[in-house]
Amino acid sequence: MDYTPHTEADLESMLERVGANNLKDLYRDLPQEIVDPPLQLDTAMTEAELMRHLRTLAAKNQSANVGFLGGGIRSHYIPAVVPALAARAEFLSAYTPYQPEASQGLLQAIFEYQTMISELTGLPVANASMYDGSTALAEGVLLALRESGKMRVAILKSVHPEYRRVVKTYLEAIGAELVTLTSTADPIPPETGAVVGQNPDFLGTVHNFAALAEATHAAGALFVAVVDPISLALLKPPGEYGADVAVGEGQPLGNAMAFGGPHFGFMAVRSDLVRQLPGRLVSETTDVEGKRGYILTLQAREQYIRRGKAKSNITTNAQLTALMGAVYLAALGPQGLKEVAIRSVAMAHALAEKLTRIPGIELVTPEPFFNEFAVRLPKGALEVRSALARKGLAAVTPVPAEYGENLALFACTEQHTEADLDNLAEALREVLR
Repeated sequence: MDYTPHTEADLESMLERVGANNLKDLYRDLPQEIVDPPLQLDTAMTEAELMRHLRTLAAKNQSANVGFLGGGIRSHYIPAVVPALAARAEFLSAYTPYQPEASQGLLQAIFEYQTMISELTGLPVANASMYDGSTALAEGVLLALRESGKMRVAILKSVHPEYRRVVKTYLEAIGAELVTLTSTADPIPPETGAVVGQNPDFLGTVHNFAALAEATHAAGALFVAVVDPISLALLKPPGEYGADVAVGEGQPLGNAMAFGGPHFGFMAVRSDLVRQLPGRLVSETTDVEGKRGYILTLQAREQYIRRGKAKSNITTNAQLTALMGAVYLAALGPQGLKEVAIRSVAMAHALAEKLTRIPGIELVTPEPFFNEFAVRLPKGALEVRSALARKGLAAVTPVPAEYGENLALFACTEQHTEADLDNLAEALREVLR
């Protein structure tokens, strides 16, 4: 129960200091079943037997490639070039480069990623990525509070409930107040430093936040927009309707659903907020010979440089998954991303039309929506989801009761076909009979 670096002298000194005779005596207050639990292990398998056993287990998994689960994590097609490039030895690091200037190719990839996120969001500066969409929002809110000098956040109820809970946790740690707005027409409370809206929102509704952003600025606060990256191929980018900070979940960009992660979050800001930006930022420069090069910049904001002045405890980036997002965007280009978005929207509206023909199903999300929408079911969402799963279909994301009873989200991507929609509709008819 000791560690390799400890010498016998180290152990004896420690035991003497705490008043224990030996290591067993040190743990005498712990139940024996915890200290030395009985192990009931099967007979060891050979490598060939183990591989056969694992394949048998894997065969029980159901593919969700044509699933209809919503909530911001969706199954878009991932071009073969994405894993091919991301798996190259030069890039294959799930974490950040800790000797960054020695990794010029990796820094260039991050710089390209930042540029793409900036172009998508319409804001001039993007960082090297965040951990996921929810923590990206929480960090964006903290940024807004630092800049405004206020300690109140107003967030629309239509923002993803899991994101709102993460923000609440972050704000409790610093003693800031969280206020929920029921609509964009609600007045902004006094001493608000950040206002948060999501477009498309949790139920799929598309918003025009220009008026809300204007009201936010009039109140002396910053507007933080949560956005879907695929939607930005069609919808006005947040930088054009007055958002000061844009954040979101990067999973739709070349990342598998992967049971919820790992994915990456993104953040972009106005240029005058760059010193408040958390995490890493890669910049382009020239070396002493005048050659182009890439460096980490403004590192004094980061926790490992000047802990007391740090803007966040995030000093890194979701390197590998963000790289996959950059390769995905580069492979598709603006037109390809637009085609993915158009196809996803078309499939979602076609599915909504088919589902609302089923007795008892009511469309809740007003049209036009993007690629997710909510319906009211005549039965409980969990019950319906379980029944569909038994039919081999991954569909129905239950919506919290705060939005209404028996609500469920459905999502579509460019991978769906008319046959997929018909199969789901027929299965739902059978389940709801």
